[in-house]
Amino acid sequence: MNDKKMAYSLNTRALVTGGAGFIGSHLCDRLIETKHDVLCLDNFFTGQKRNVSHLIGNPYFELVRHDITFPYYVEVDRIFNLACPASPPHYQHDPVQTTKTSVHGAINMLGLAKRTGARILQASTSEVYGDPSVHPQVESYWGNVNPIGLRSCYDEGKRCAETLFFDYHRQNGVKIKVVRIFNTYGPRMHPNDGRVVSNFIMQALKGDEITIYGDGTQTRSFCYVDDLVDGLIAMMDSDPSVTGPINMGNPGEFTMLELAEKIISLVGGRSRIRHEPLPADDPRQRKPDISLAKENLGWEPKVDLESGLRRTIEYFRQFL
Repeated sequence: MNDKKMAYSLNTRALVTGGAGFIGSHLCDRLIETKHDVLCLDNFFTGQKRNVSHLIGNPYFELVRHDITFPYYVEVDRIFNLACPASPPHYQHDPVQTTKTSVHGAINMLGLAKRTGARILQASTSEVYGDPSVHPQVESYWGNVNPIGLRSCYDEGKRCAETLFFDYHRQNGVKIKVVRIFNTYGPRMHPNDGRVVSNFIMQALKGDEITIYGDGTQTRSFCYVDDLVDGLIAMMDSDPSVTGPINMGNPGEFTMLELAEKIISLVGGRSRIRHEPLPADDPRQRKPDISLAKENLGWEPKVDLESGLRRTIEYFRQFL
């Protein structure tokens, strides 16, 4: 018994902001599996309690309702900063709050890391590249972002968060890790979050028309959530000199038409495709160059799109 208590006390204590969200909840699962002591913060704007309900009562897990635009004081060794609405309908619902979450949230979490000496990982995004003129996107590319568009609250909020991370690192010696996450999908995505995979799956399962914006030739790359979580943990555990930013995503590239046809085939439905006007500032191409992740972390995705979609479709069937 004493040995168990000793082992428990020596485990790393990890704070996961946005921990009840789609990616955050999977990260909490993995950290719990490896006997980390996990503190999950979420204000439940887009996060859902059901994503972490199975962890309630676990001695290694604690759930706290908190908005990271306000400071939070706790003793931790690792901070995974994932809090921010990530789908266009959600982050455009209250764009000022979205920017505050990225910027004030980064300042508050970086301040916590500075005080405690914790390592801190920022979940940045491929949206920092905007509508890219470089393809595939490499970390050295500065991006092509509209600073005053409808998507800017998210794009520029994340870009500013990256700036803050590197300034805290240079000025205060904070131990930072920055990951640029490309499109991720899998179980626990919100069925109405407005992202393309969840949209297509729900429409196909219901037998509705599949809505494609534009002509459907725009491309995206899709990473299964388990692979991404592997990458986040590998990044956090990497040598302190590996600060990033590092791209994290699946370099397989698919048009929206290809994705729609694959989902219709897997569902076994007969949904037709309906085209709608392309939203403002919607990127035409998106594909990560993951050379740095391979070189520095030994990481690359393992789950192919069809396998990941099958698992995701099974999850979404409960919402019919």
